[in-house]
Amino acid sequence: MQTLIIEGYLAADPSILAAQGSGRKRASFRVLETTRFRKADGTPGERTTGFNCLCFNEATAEKYIEPFARKGSRVVIQGHVENDTWTGKDGVEHYDLRLIVGDIRLKNRRDRDQDAETVASRHVQEPASGYDLNDDIPF
Repeated sequence: MQTLIIEGYLAADPSILAAQGSGRKRASFRVLETTRFRKADGTPGERTTGFNCLCFNEATAEKYIEPFARKGSRVVIQGHVENDTWTGKDGVEHYDLRLIVGDIRLKNRRDRDQDAETVASRHVQEPASGYDLNDDIPF
């Protein structure tokens, strides 16, 4: 089995899905990784690659990914690659690679409820002492 380690950013909020038969939850998300390089003529270039990821560990999906992971979160993922094939409505066979998550680390882990509190606390409040912060300093 091949192991792959990716460091990148979540392209959107993860989807937490329940399996039809068992009801077990899994997480589905896309990670974007950008590589910067120099072209032959010396000009800088970059290439962004997207990876479709699936996490079948129910505890990880419910207690780690769902409350903390969101669009733009920086993640490090370790897992293995699987081929996915399906036939579309038009009869054309499609192929995709997906990363089955074995381990995930969030680099900027914050609870979504804490984010709302942080934004609310950033608003400047009037000082309780009655001083006006826009007044000149008296010395």
